Amino acid sequence: MNPYKTQLPTSVFEQPYIVPTTKGDGNVRENLRKAVKLLTEAGWKIENNRLVNTTTKQPFVFDLLLYSQDFERIALPFKANLEKLGITMNVRLVDISQYIKTVRGFEFDMIIHSVPQSVSPGNEQRDFWHSSLADQQGSQNVIGIKDPVVDALIEKLINANSRPEQLNACRALDRVLLHGHYVIPQWYIAVYRVAYWNKFEMPAISPIYNDFGFYNWWIKPSAQ
Repeated sequence: MNPYKTQLPTSVFEQPYIVPTTKGDGNVRENLRKAVKLLTEAGWKIENNRLVNTTTKQPFVFDLLLYSQDFERIALPFKANLEKLGITMNVRLVDISQYIKTVRGFEFDMIIHSVPQSVSPGNEQRDFWHSSLADQQGSQNVIGIKDPVVDALIEKLINANSRPEQLNACRALDRVLLHGHYVIPQWYIAVYRVAYWNKFEMPAISPIYNDFGFYNWWIKPSAQ
């Protein structure tokens, strides 16, 4: 990443990306204090219990677009915490066809989204992050990222001549994207939830990458 040092924030080189955490007890007061400090530095202040821009006087209001009520239980606590900062987040629930049309046209403020990855990333990285697709309706660059450094790292990743070279490019791309703060992480789970018939057995550790092991099951001899 050294060739792009002048184009990147210093945090990329000096600080690891750490997701904000809490104790999980619903008390996010310390994180809210940090948020107020960052918002103040960015030119926002609270007036009459509403967060407004100090220059334009516009209030901080945006919509979260959903297509399933299942996500409301995640969105509503987030909405409540934002209200403590004077931010208004409107939860907008639409049917799936309208949701697809809206996302394809980039006509949204915020959505809940995931970007599936493989252990051997390649050309699909252009679809997710490349500037050339930021304004192309229907593309997977739903964030709208336009960053020449990201573009260059994608090409290095795709054109890598060895696995170590590919890994280095992938890690550099990951680091730059994380320090761009394009997303608010929701949750992570390190286990698979699955029910299966006890007549089958499976290896303790799957030999196929980090897969659950659906291709490595066998029937117990005692069950035949």
